[in-house]
Amino acid sequence: MTTKRDYYEVLGVSRDASESEIKSRYRKLAMQYHPDRNPDDKAAEEKFKEAAESYDVLRDPQKRGIYDQYGHQGLEGQGFSGFGGFDDIFSSFGDIFEDFFGFGSSRRSGSRTRRGADLRYDMKLSFMEAAFGAETQINVEKLANCPSCGGNGCEPGTKPESCSHCGGSGQISRSQGFFTVRTTCPYCRGNGQMIGSPCNNCRGAGKVRVSKKVAVKIPAGVDNGSRLRLSGEGEPGENGGPPGDLYVFVHVTPHEFFERHNIDVICQVPISFIQAALGDKIQVPTLQGDKTLVIPKGTQPGELFRFHGEGIPSLKNGRRGDQVIQVDIKTPTSLNRKQEALLKEFAKLEEGKFSNKLRNMLKSTTAGAVR
Repeated sequence: MTTKRDYYEVLGVSRDASESEIKSRYRKLAMQYHPDRNPDDKAAEEKFKEAAESYDVLRDPQKRGIYDQYGHQGLEGQGFSGFGGFDDIFSSFGDIFEDFFGFGSSRRSGSRTRRGADLRYDMKLSFMEAAFGAETQINVEKLANCPSCGGNGCEPGTKPESCSHCGGSGQISRSQGFFTVRTTCPYCRGNGQMIGSPCNNCRGAGKVRVSKKVAVKIPAGVDNGSRLRLSGEGEPGENGGPPGDLYVFVHVTPHEFFERHNIDVICQVPISFIQAALGDKIQVPTLQGDKTLVIPKGTQPGELFRFHGEGIPSLKNGRRGDQVIQVDIKTPTSLNRKQEALLKEFAKLEEGKFSNKLRNMLKSTTAGAVR
């Protein structure tokens, strides 16, 4: 198994580098290792892909935040798997390459390829599903290549024709004085091709709206607001471009008993003042069933106890957090005569203890002030 290098190390920037610094450094590396400048150089290809993946993560505040906190494993837990190949990189950063270098890639010829649109799906999860993960299927409404024409928009048996207005270039030149101005061809909209016989099924659009079942694996430990990336499950690209991605945004329903703090779970357990004073053993719900908690004698209100390893699994390393139990000592609101008599007897036995303690505290405070 190949160990990925640190993204900051790949780009040669500090961990607090600004967006402009990251972009500038990526520009230099992409220019240095661009495949058109290093033909048949496998080492340069790998460095080009490595730099693109690093830039893709560090330019995105959400991906960068996950990486800073959980590293590569955290991103993998969110469904990020990097780029599939050069076409994926050029489609994602095509405008950047043209802005930086004045060229894209020799792999682009004819009509310009465009990456498909990304899609968003909002998924509700129960507290337990988020804690332990789940596998489910979702229905996604999206555009897909027309099954009749294969996405080219032409009636089966026919092909697109070269645009007669621009000669297939996708641009029209006009002379204005000493200058020649090139504009996008309004007839073919820059594609360089026209459809003579449109497909009856999609009416020449090349795409139809479909509902697709998509399998989603929810990693254990996802939190409210987490984003999962399903590569290639977005809408299809244009002119052979790669498809977009599907981003699943997770919304976790609050639990009636447990509350999450990072990878720990917090809960409150009511006990009587008798249990607090004399001690007891009680059953406390955990994420995986009841567990015995020993209440020591003299437990005070708000005291905390822990069940180690009974919390949420970490996305980073799978280690589970703790369950923190806070005791809530309840004072009885209705006593029968016998209970009231016993408490009064107890009060007589305790009489003077707290007043003497308070008096000693006041004496100590006063003596300290005099000094």
